[in-house]
This record gives sequence, structure tokens and C-alpha cells, in this order.
Amino acid sequence: MNQNYNNNKLSKKFSNPHKTADGSTRATVVLSKLQTLWFNTGTQCNLKCSNCYIESSPINNRLLYMEPDDIIPYLNEIKSLKLGTKDIAFTGGEPFLNPNIILLLEEVLGRGHKTLVLTNAMKPMMKLKDELIEIKKSYGQMLSLRVSVDHYTERLHAKERGERSWEVLCEGLKWLNKNNFSFTVAGRTRWNETEQSLKKGFQNLFDKLEISLNAENSDELILFPEMYKNKDVPEITDQCWKTLGVSPQNMMCATSRMIVKRRETEKTVIMPCTLLAYDTNFELGQKLEHSQGSVSLNHPHCSRFCVLGGGSCESKIEGEG
Repeated sequence: MNQNYNNNKLSKKFSNPHKTADGSTRATVVLSKLQTLWFNTGTQCNLKCSNCYIESSPINNRLLYMEPDDIIPYLNEIKSLKLGTKDIAFTGGEPFLNPNIILLLEEVLGRGHKTLVLTNAMKPMMKLKDELIEIKKSYGQMLSLRVSVDHYTERLHAKERGERSWEVLCEGLKWLNKNNFSFTVAGRTRWNETEQSLKKGFQNLFDKLEISLNAENSDELILFPEMYKNKDVPEITDQCWKTLGVSPQNMMCATSRMIVKRRETEKTVIMPCTLLAYDTNFELGQKLEHSQGSVSLNHPHCSRFCVLGGGSCESKIEGEG
């Protein structure tokens, strides 16, 4: 199908925040509780993956590096508003490229928040081995890492992440396991394989690397649906929840918000989830107290990833009950 045709269909569909293209009432999601606050540490990455939804790369600085002064007001607000937010998570880009990452982790962990870092477990992380060991000594299992492994074979993983990405990744996984870090693996379902086949393949990889992860445990191996930018997807109406048997409270924006720092303004702003980092139409202001309203599912990602794909960047952080 012609790509321009698909783009036109998508733009016509996802244009009105309140109504779908056929005039139906668009679905919305209400924030029930701010369980997890995400910080995008910056969009620069040591890799340029072929299908990265946020187009991270060594030269992408559309979102700037977060500094401690950027996150402290939000952490203070969590306390002053008594939001009860337990979890703080860092995504990118590659968070370990941010020169402030250790300071950010210490700030968050020192306040008692369980903390998750999304990483490719490659050289940027390995350059901070000593600092991470010290953090682990101080905070133990309060720090958890989620490592992106696109496929359990070198060939398909390297197809996404480039040559020479595999061995460095495997070394990072083995180091995390050897030093008893809390970590999980995030894979992808784009390979025309059954879920069971993927789990079996990942378990074989874990066994080969002598990594103590169980691929059958969905908290230890998370398989994400693909987000094809130009693929036509249906809009979500307020009737879809009942039709699909899906609860709006299972959507990421029901329990999360993400802070980004735009290059254009050099200021932080709140977004409803990790997937909509660039779309200014979804900005929710600069204070958490003003970001707690409902979110209109007016983006293709809302449909393809969250509602229909069943995906969410949320997962149980190690140690949660």
C-alpha cells in the first residue's frame, strides 16, 4: 500500500482530540494514580536502531540531557502533593550517556523511590561499572535495569542495532547477572514468531549466557508489540473498551507521566507517557498538579501499541509487592 496514502489516512483519523473521523466520541483515559514518573534523560544514544520509535541516535538532541535541577522540583512535588508515587524510571536515548545519570540515580534512590533504567547495556553502562556497584551497595534491589534485546539471535538483533552490537550486549548482560543486579529483558514481537517460540529462544539465550532469568515470567522477559509509524490503525472510541474487553485503567497514561526537556525551550514539560515525547499537542504543563486530567487517545501509538497491542512501558519494578 502506498505510504503517502497511509499517512493521509492517519492524519485524517487522528486530527480531532474529541471525535474520531467518523464522528464517534474518542476514548479518553483518566489518571487514577501517579504510580510511575518517567524522565527522558535525553534522546542521544550510542546506537541508531532502524526502527526506534523516538529516532534516538548519536546526534539526536531534540530532547536535552536532564540535570538534577530538572528533576528535583518534580520529586519535591510528589512529596508536597502526597501523590504516593513509588517508582521513578529513566528512559532515553541511552540514559547512561547522560553525564549526570549517577547524580540523577542518587537523587531519586536517596528519596526512597524504586528506580528503573531502560538501557542497551553496552559501553555507556559498562563505563560506569564502579559507580553502579557503589549504588548497588547503598540501595540494593531498589535499582532495576531493563535491557533491550531485539531478538535472541545475533543476526536479527544486529539487523536492528547494527554490526558489533551483539557481543557487547552479551557482556553487559553477563556483568549484570554476575554482580546480582536486578534486571529484566525487553524483546520485540515483530519477527513473525509465536510468543512461545520467542520465549523458548530467549530462554536458550539466557541459559547459554548463564543468566538467571525465566523467559516464561512476563516480569523478567517483556515482549513489546511493534510500532510501525505509517501502518494504518483504527481509532479508539469510548465504545471500544467494552467491545475489546480492555480497561482504560490498564493504559500507561492511567498511572504514569513523563518529563522531557525540549531543545527549543530548554525547559521541562510533562507528557502523558513515554511514547509521545515530541508531540506538543499532548503537553500537560510543567507542574504535576496540573497534569492529572484525562488524556485523549488521539495518536496512532495509543491504538497500535497500548489498546490493540496490549503494550505498556510499565512493569513491576523489582521489590514491589
